[in-house]
Amino acid sequence: MSYKTIAVCLSDEADAKRLIPIAIEVARKFDAHLMALYSLQNVEIYASISMEVSASALAQLRQSQDAKASRVKVLFDELTRTENFVAEWRQIETSVASTGERLSEQARCADLVIMSQLDQDHNLPGPATILRQVIEHSGRPVLVVPRYGKYSSIGSRTLIGWSGTGEAARAVFDAIPFMEKGDETYIFYVTTPGKSDRPLEQSAHDIATVLDRHTIKATVSQHSKSPIAIGDELLNEAAATGADLVVTGAYGHSRLYDFVIGATTTHLLAYMTVPVLFSR
Repeated sequence: MSYKTIAVCLSDEADAKRLIPIAIEVARKFDAHLMALYSLQNVEIYASISMEVSASALAQLRQSQDAKASRVKVLFDELTRTENFVAEWRQIETSVASTGERLSEQARCADLVIMSQLDQDHNLPGPATILRQVIEHSGRPVLVVPRYGKYSSIGSRTLIGWSGTGEAARAVFDAIPFMEKGDETYIFYVTTPGKSDRPLEQSAHDIATVLDRHTIKATVSQHSKSPIAIGDELLNEAAATGADLVVTGAYGHSRLYDFVIGATTTHLLAYMTVPVLFSR
């Protein structure tokens, strides 16, 4: 198994400067075709404000967007020019509302999608919606890279956050290419104090046996649930094992559950300290 087509979603120059080198390293690892997806958002004008926006202002805004896209493309071309793999630029025309949908459509033709963690200092609903849409609706594993830190090696030590769900199982199999090329794999699950979690324990060992058939040796461990969030349990275990990749299922509950109770996916997207591969 391998990743032969990798898509990296780019939104601006700062984002591109961080993500492109990481995407290049992953593409090198798997000798993969690297596809840059850049969304150029068309301006949406509503009737109530159309009289207030001049044609020249719209033209200037479009020119600004085109110039921004051109700078990101130049950077992508420069960084990939000497690579042995094929590097492809795809510029997608979208509206703000449809960006996540358009990116998801393009991502469905990739083995792996790479995106950036959102900037938590900017409380903008658009980027958060786009990231969630791609994770939920592309049907592909999405590797989300933290906004801060250097990640020249991803997957040398992989930590699987196991929950026994269908999403978790999909994530494990989606991450096999990383684990096959890596050095160590850990399977980690959290039990509820005072409750029998025998099925979860059994499934964790069963998935380790399955990985063994892929020549991947995995160590299974568990913690009893503490007052801290499951996401923090997982990140603490990643730090303890030295993992440089966390693998987990995404959005295993309804949106109402996520809003009222909170979810591990949402927590990891906010506080991740290492790259996380999400599968839905």
